[in-house]
Amino acid sequence: PRTTPEIVNAAAAAKPDICEGPVKPTWDSIRANYQVPAWFIEDKFGITMHWGLYSVAAYHNEWYEKYMYSTFATWHAEHFGPQDTFGYKDFIPLFTAKSFNADELVALVKASGAKYFMPTCEHHDGFSLWDSDINPWNAAKMGPKRDLIGEMVVAARKAGLKFGVCNHSIEHYTFLPQNPAMKTDLSDPKYADFYWTSHSDTNLQRFLEWWVAKNIEIIDKYQPDIIWFDNGVNGRNFDPLKMKVAAYYYNRTRQWNKEVTIDTKDSAYLAGSVLDFEKLHPRGPNNILKGIWDAEEPIGSTWGYSAANPVETFRGAQSVISELCEVLSMNGNLLLNLWPDGQGAISAPQVNTLKAVG
Repeated sequence: PRTTPEIVNAAAAAKPDICEGPVKPTWDSIRANYQVPAWFIEDKFGITMHWGLYSVAAYHNEWYEKYMYSTFATWHAEHFGPQDTFGYKDFIPLFTAKSFNADELVALVKASGAKYFMPTCEHHDGFSLWDSDINPWNAAKMGPKRDLIGEMVVAARKAGLKFGVCNHSIEHYTFLPQNPAMKTDLSDPKYADFYWTSHSDTNLQRFLEWWVAKNIEIIDKYQPDIIWFDNGVNGRNFDPLKMKVAAYYYNRTRQWNKEVTIDTKDSAYLAGSVLDFEKLHPRGPNNILKGIWDAEEPIGSTWGYSAANPVETFRGAQSVISELCEVLSMNGNLLLNLWPDGQGAISAPQVNTLKAVG
């Protein structure tokens, strides 16, 4: 979202405070106190996952919330109802996770040969998959009424895997289109903290405070080994917020004696982060880089579950193995994305590919 230094600085100054430790919220301090974890350099292969309310809609991709109020408006109205009577929030009761078993999922991740697992904890749609005391729109209090991230943390650590989270949530403030000609539920004040379509300096500051607080909540509740941020944090205008989260994370994990890292794209973090590329081709490097980096790739033709449109195609094991070799030859790690369907089941083609890679 577009913002001002005054709004960002006010959000960064809000509670919670940075915990005690040597890392201060400056790039120089973060740089002086950070090193890439040895486990990340050694492990080479990780699995991420896109799963959420958009998986219930199962049409095109994980950006369904955005497009159901614009490009896919007619399709949505025909299949689910008009947007003023069936909005995105009405997918929440349908998201039951009845087929989801964290132990079985983690067993599949381990069978692939991956050494770390970092599912998406919140996508652009603002629905959190963890038990949040900050965001009331979460899977522990609605929908499945289960702490899905908490279940995956326990399963991953029991299996000896490192665990992290992918957080896309800063994009949420400006994710939804405004179309005054369409009747929708977007302006209903009951859902203001879910849709964030009422924009003002006050609301933006509150949203940015939430972003910081939610990250700190994840750090304290789940002690992740890695936190991944999408492109929304890239702008320099958000530096005070990013530095606060990094300082908190690295100070807190020193107390736990854990080696951890942040993972970001482009120049989002000037220090304290591994460089990530979304798809090796065409965005990734074509030669050996000096520092460790990673490339994230989908196992299928979309990042999130699509039932019929487009017809989903999947990569075979040889495709994944070839890319893994190419990435490793240039000093990188491969982060492969899988997706469950709306209720948490992993399709047979994904299972077969992951087991064959292992």
